[in-house]
Amino acid sequence: MHLENKNNVKYHIIDEGSEGQKIDNFLLKILKNVPKSHVYKLLRSGQVRVNKKRIRTDFRLSINDSVRIPPVSFKERNTYIPVFANKSKLTDIEKAILFEDDAFIVLNKPYGIAVHGGSGVNFGVIELLRQSRPKAKFLELVHRIDKDTSGALLIAKKRLALVGIHKQMRNKSMHKKYEVIVHGVWHKKQLIVDLNLLKISNADGQKKVSVVDDPNFSINSKKSRSVFFLKKNFKDFTFLEVKLITGRTHQIRVHLSHLGFPIVGDQKYGDFVLNKKSRKAGYTRMFLHASEVSFIHPITMKEIYFSAPTPKEFNRIN
Repeated sequence: MHLENKNNVKYHIIDEGSEGQKIDNFLLKILKNVPKSHVYKLLRSGQVRVNKKRIRTDFRLSINDSVRIPPVSFKERNTYIPVFANKSKLTDIEKAILFEDDAFIVLNKPYGIAVHGGSGVNFGVIELLRQSRPKAKFLELVHRIDKDTSGALLIAKKRLALVGIHKQMRNKSMHKKYEVIVHGVWHKKQLIVDLNLLKISNADGQKKVSVVDDPNFSINSKKSRSVFFLKKNFKDFTFLEVKLITGRTHQIRVHLSHLGFPIVGDQKYGDFVLNKKSRKAGYTRMFLHASEVSFIHPITMKEIYFSAPTPKEFNRIN
């Protein structure tokens, strides 16, 4: 995105990184500290123009559009987050790439690395990739997985690709499967779990999800569905596969905790005593892994499938 400044009026020349984005979302992204109400006031009053013309709030941008933004009192967002010369993590990320083309990166994310910075985390996968590829015009997370979850993670290199996958996610046509090891002995070969989940944030911004037994109790609760498949029983543990029908925050972790089968190593929803015991046995990670993802490629329109190999730690439990 090229920026020109004339008499305190700014002109943004749109490149492929913002192609197809709605003008209101574009403004909210670059005017980070400006109140949302003021951004829409600028649009409605015609102070923001594209190619010298007034536009509606749902106008979509094209390459080489010139966006006029009037003088606004705000601080430019600093998008550079130092990675402390942590070359080992960057090397781990580059080695974990399963597939890359002009539209996507498919990554087998190691556990213990966040997907993005924030909430006490200085940097994550997306910051590492952006700094290792400074010439990339567009790099955005397609979806998120928890810091302590490993496995398949998609990063879009084109906005068209990002929008196309998000549409498939909304239509529930994207396939995602997980592998998980839980405390306890699971007997059912297949179990469909439907629960209403409510997400809340504490004073520190940390998210916690709980099950709402009565959906009328909270209008903010959301339906969630997982399908669990028995893969292998051990003495005190069970290896399960999980197919996600919906993708709510911490969905698998909350479902299993609610059923009385907490994930081994889950520090938020797991069992403290059992986790302490498993750590002494050498099981130090959270045993949740995003093993499969498939979708229709938005550019080629071909179905593609990726498998992230089962982590070696999963094969050590007995």
